[in-house]
Amino acid sequence: MLLTAWQSRFEHWLTENWSQDDKAHDIAHLHRVWLTAQRIMQGTEANPLVVLAACYFHDVVNLPKNHPERHLASSQAAIETRRILQTTFPDFPAELTAAVMHAVQAHSFSAGITPETLEAKIVQDADRLESLGAIGLARVFYTSGALQRPLFDSNDPLGKARELDDTKWTLDHFQKKLFTLPGTMQTEEGKRLARHNVDFLVTFMAKLCAELQGDLEGIDSSVLRDYSPWPEKY
Repeated sequence: MLLTAWQSRFEHWLTENWSQDDKAHDIAHLHRVWLTAQRIMQGTEANPLVVLAACYFHDVVNLPKNHPERHLASSQAAIETRRILQTTFPDFPAELTAAVMHAVQAHSFSAGITPETLEAKIVQDADRLESLGAIGLARVFYTSGALQRPLFDSNDPLGKARELDDTKWTLDHFQKKLFTLPGTMQTEEGKRLARHNVDFLVTFMAKLCAELQGDLEGIDSSVLRDYSPWPEKY
């Protein structure tokens, strides 16, 4: 069966059966992760059906960011993925199920599971890239609003004189997690794309800091120098 046919079947099942209130982790997110995974996968020997299935089911169990068992969600999603494939898609190649489960389980940042296969590395990178760039910027503030967290500490937006706390200030999440993601990428293409999109977030942060100083047209160049993944540019 063609990949496009599997994709259509997976999307149809999710539309009919997957109830998801978190719009940062909806079917559109799954589709984007698959698009990115295809780019990373080009020229590799990864099994595309394993990557496709893992992309579409990696969030089938999704707990809120502040849930005490958030780190267990990907393991639960892996078990649920196996159930779905075996019961709803009995023609899915059984010999690929374990590989899909591992990719689903290892995708999560909070789970801290090292991906052992090329397919799992690709899916993990593709999902983490959703946290960066313009889409990542939109998603982080959407999630912040859902959790009713303040946007930033106006008196010390970069946390220079206090401990960073992204459970309290949304902007702190940039330094606490997002800027660290390029160093966690498993593939060379993933690293390249992550650094490129972190640079966008740094530019946003530099613009924000300038505005907080009353400069509505400029950019805080010190932020660019201190936080850019391309410091040679500044």
